[in-house]
Amino acid sequence: MLVLQIILNGIVLGSLYACIASGFSLVWGVLNVINLMHGTFIVLGSYLAWGAYNALGLAPWTSLLIAAPVYFVLGYAIQRGILNRVISAPVLVTLTLTFGLDLMLNNAMLYFFKADYRRLVLEPALGSISLGPLVVPLDRVVAMGFALVLTLALYLILRRSRVGRAIVAVRMDRDAARLMGVDVPSIYATAFGLGAAMAGCAGVLLAMIFPISPVASGGYLGKAFVVCVLGGLGSVPGAVVGGLFLGLVESFGSLAFGPEHAITLSFGLLILFLVFRPQGFLGKRGFE
Repeated sequence: MLVLQIILNGIVLGSLYACIASGFSLVWGVLNVINLMHGTFIVLGSYLAWGAYNALGLAPWTSLLIAAPVYFVLGYAIQRGILNRVISAPVLVTLTLTFGLDLMLNNAMLYFFKADYRRLVLEPALGSISLGPLVVPLDRVVAMGFALVLTLALYLILRRSRVGRAIVAVRMDRDAARLMGVDVPSIYATAFGLGAAMAGCAGVLLAMIFPISPVASGGYLGKAFVVCVLGGLGSVPGAVVGGLFLGLVESFGSLAFGPEHAITLSFGLLILFLVFRPQGFLGKRGFE
């Protein structure tokens, strides 16, 4: 029964990792930009959920309706107003720019919220559910469910909508898409906005489970990076596979080595995949 409990915990954790990484993978795959602000967007989403609950009494899942448009507009504005000016520059330029913007946002959070950890405590608590001998907190089940729904929604947007097909076209061949009449700068900004919206929504869900602090942004960014490498760059299904795989590895690894070694396991996997399978589970070799 212990093994089944660990698997269940890993699936719950992996679903959240998939939601964290899907937006990061989209931006990296479409714009060829490693968005170092992604972790900060996640923490900002957590603060939004915490503030909305304490000030307005809004449940975290209701805050998703606020987080999605707010962070989409924020991401769209940052890309269209700042990143788009250097989008054709070498990747080191955009990496340095997002690093600088992340420092500004993170220090702003430290100024307004301090580095203290906060918790979103639901009253009354949701409790837990039992599946035979297996027990899982209900807040984690709710967070997992919404994380999977959001990831599926992003996948359907990319596959079924007009703007989604334009994003995929730009990802495959930017110049050909431009010749077919696609407004590439607008699509870049839309893709970045979707990535920011996914990050903000993931932060709302994570606020139900984990403490909130500006210093947590680096950890979330690291998880997104690892999941993208595991699953395959630019692939939403890859983010799901990579997230679930990482969640299971960390759950079993925590039992074997202790939870304090979760980061070591994550980046150990990252190194192994970069050496032996850099395209990840669902990526294609040679993609740039």
